[in-house]
Amino acid sequence: LAQPPACACLSVPSSYAVSRKMEPFYKGGRVQVNRDGKFMFCPCGTKLNVIVVETGALHSLQQDDEEDITSFALSPDDEILVTGSRALLLKQWNWRENKCVRTWKAVHVAPVASMAFDSTSTLLATGGCDSTIKIWDMIKQYCTHNLKGSSGVVHLVEFHPDISRLQLFSSSIDYKIRIWDLNSSKCVAMLDGHFSAVTSLAFADGNTLVSSGRDKICMVWDLKTRKSKRTIPVYESVEAAVLLPEKGDFSQLGVKKQGLHFVTAGSKGILKVWEVATAACVYTQPVPFESKEEASERSLTQCMLVPERNEIVTVSVEHNIVLYDAQTLQLRKQLAGYNDEVLDVKFLGPGDSHIVVATNSPQLKVFELATSHCQILYGHTETILALDVFRKGLMFVSCAKDKSLRVWRMNKDGRVICVAQGLGHAHGVGAVSCSRLKESFIVTSSQDCTIKIWNIPESLTSKAKAALISSPETLHARVTEKGHNKDINSVAVSPNDKLVATGSQDRLAKLWSCSDCSLLGVFTGHKRGIWCVQFSPVDQILATSSADGTLKLWGLRDFSCLKTFEGHDASVLKIIFVSRGTQLLSSGSDGLLKLWTIKTNECVKTLDGHEDKIWGLHANKQDDMVVTASSDSCITLWKDVTEIEEKEAQAKQEEQILKEQELSNLLHEKRYLRALGLAISLDRPHTVLMVVKAILKETDGRKHLEENIVRLRKDQKEAVLTFLVTWNTNSRNCHEAQAVIETLLKHEAPDSLLQYAGIKSAVESLLPYTERHFQRLSRLLQASMFIDFMWQNMRLADASRQEDVAL
Repeated sequence: LAQPPACACLSVPSSYAVSRKMEPFYKGGRVQVNRDGKFMFCPCGTKLNVIVVETGALHSLQQDDEEDITSFALSPDDEILVTGSRALLLKQWNWRENKCVRTWKAVHVAPVASMAFDSTSTLLATGGCDSTIKIWDMIKQYCTHNLKGSSGVVHLVEFHPDISRLQLFSSSIDYKIRIWDLNSSKCVAMLDGHFSAVTSLAFADGNTLVSSGRDKICMVWDLKTRKSKRTIPVYESVEAAVLLPEKGDFSQLGVKKQGLHFVTAGSKGILKVWEVATAACVYTQPVPFESKEEASERSLTQCMLVPERNEIVTVSVEHNIVLYDAQTLQLRKQLAGYNDEVLDVKFLGPGDSHIVVATNSPQLKVFELATSHCQILYGHTETILALDVFRKGLMFVSCAKDKSLRVWRMNKDGRVICVAQGLGHAHGVGAVSCSRLKESFIVTSSQDCTIKIWNIPESLTSKAKAALISSPETLHARVTEKGHNKDINSVAVSPNDKLVATGSQDRLAKLWSCSDCSLLGVFTGHKRGIWCVQFSPVDQILATSSADGTLKLWGLRDFSCLKTFEGHDASVLKIIFVSRGTQLLSSGSDGLLKLWTIKTNECVKTLDGHEDKIWGLHANKQDDMVVTASSDSCITLWKDVTEIEEKEAQAKQEEQILKEQELSNLLHEKRYLRALGLAISLDRPHTVLMVVKAILKETDGRKHLEENIVRLRKDQKEAVLTFLVTWNTNSRNCHEAQAVIETLLKHEAPDSLLQYAGIKSAVESLLPYTERHFQRLSRLLQASMFIDFMWQNMRLADASRQEDVAL
């Protein structure tokens, strides 16, 4: 193996830590935004996620019962948040501090399907799957009404905005809108006009109500006469109708006259503005993409107005949440709630400010890391399988099951557009690699077992010409070569753009010339299919990873295997060189990452960050961050923390040295209480024992020890108790241990001793050894009595001899 370059003698990474995790935060259901529009509440299984809209940061309200949340509501004053789960419990949260402040039974016999607060934030209505509606007084904390009479699931409840009327509106499976008088607890009217589920209710004023339905109509109701004033055909299944405010300039949305206007969101995936007076559509949002998908794939499930921020928020069936300017419908921000399986990920942008993600769908997602804003790129018609980025980070390539590849470019403003596409493979394109020196060519490989090299025309790379591109250029393959007998899983271009390597399901890796795609050599040795091939950035070496759980390094001159790395218990799906080519980072199908040092052949760190196969693995240009993407729908950003950990360890070591010096000084000065406290804080049982022995050596040592032990804090006494359990196991140290035990028993009441942490296990450990020490001392005492007896006898014999001599 060639020696690493001189710069590599700097400290190499030995550890990565998670700096950020992009997890699914929304999996369907109603989304709510707080009054000032800064926070968004999204249900996600058993959790309710609270998202900071500006940055995308989130915290979760986690249910104890591990049951899915079926509905939730935030009060109009932003103070009370209530969730309902499948466990038939309602929970009230202090959502800013992640605390559940109250739990009570929902009294429904089936889960709660809908919830709404009244305008004063004091009453909460819950509509159940059991056909009943309950009203709760949130101040006095009891159920005030039990409204029966609905048919089937009550999926919609709304209070009349004028609280003096005390009316509740609901809708269920019979498509009727019921009006409940809360004074009498009776249904006083039914608004009958829809022929399918009613999806939203919007109050224009005290006497006008707009309802939307999946029967492709919106209805305007007069609440005085309780009759329909107008039926507006909207030609799509509508999930939400939102009234536009009377104040404000909405002329760009076709609002030319005064009067009632509303926005609809539904199955066509676009927003439309309707004028109530003429029943005419005055504005249709332009389709932001050319797509061959069915409309149901991009339909909207929710639409809300946030007046404080002048925003309209929409939620799509694909779990994307989009924020528009309410007056122009210009896109402000887009958040992706759920990514499905993530198949590949790459850093993007001049300073690696973005990541591009392939998520088991025909759309690409480009995330801005600072804000979590997500662009969705349409173009492919089937699942995208792989990505690669050119060296500058502004152009990248995607390839998909639709047998095509697409070239994308990021503009200065961060917007990404498709600039070229290539067709020619007979099957799905599973791997792609870009030229490394210049944006000059692309290599693709496919399930059709062929490799294709595509030249990139200069018109795409020169900025002046690229700015004039209106539609994607068509690329044509320069060379096509049958490369393997089975699927080609990976392809890589060498750092000098002269070589191409491929890895296949046929267990072989091959090296090709870039100019004419002629075969230069074959690497044989893996026992199962090869998942990934990578060129070293500094040496003439190729790295391969395989389903046999190994990584191998190969020499490019003689095609021999130089090293084999064993340690993964599952298929190794991706590998990259890090630390300027001195280390390898590998990802497995068991969700583990392993960091290998090439020189020593050892795995220096195993990182557990995912629960499923890690398909995506990429390092940034600065070589200090890594991004991984997995089938568990999570994208994780890892930061190289070697330097930080080394500094922390060094600081800890220096602190230890200083403390030890201080301890030595304290012992010398006979300041035993401080010495004891310091030794305990160092968590050194042996040092504490030395201090105890030093005290006992003093004149009146027992008395001094007693005084010092009594003056310790409770947590310090608990620490000493755990230490003396160890001392007591050795007969050399048992006297010191017993002296401390005696002091504790003498000065601590039994009740307070029982409050000590670990007291039970400490007593259980102390008893057998103490008994043994006692038996040993008893035997010693008996032996000493025999010596005393012998001595006395010797003295008596000596006295009688002296008497004989005297006589």
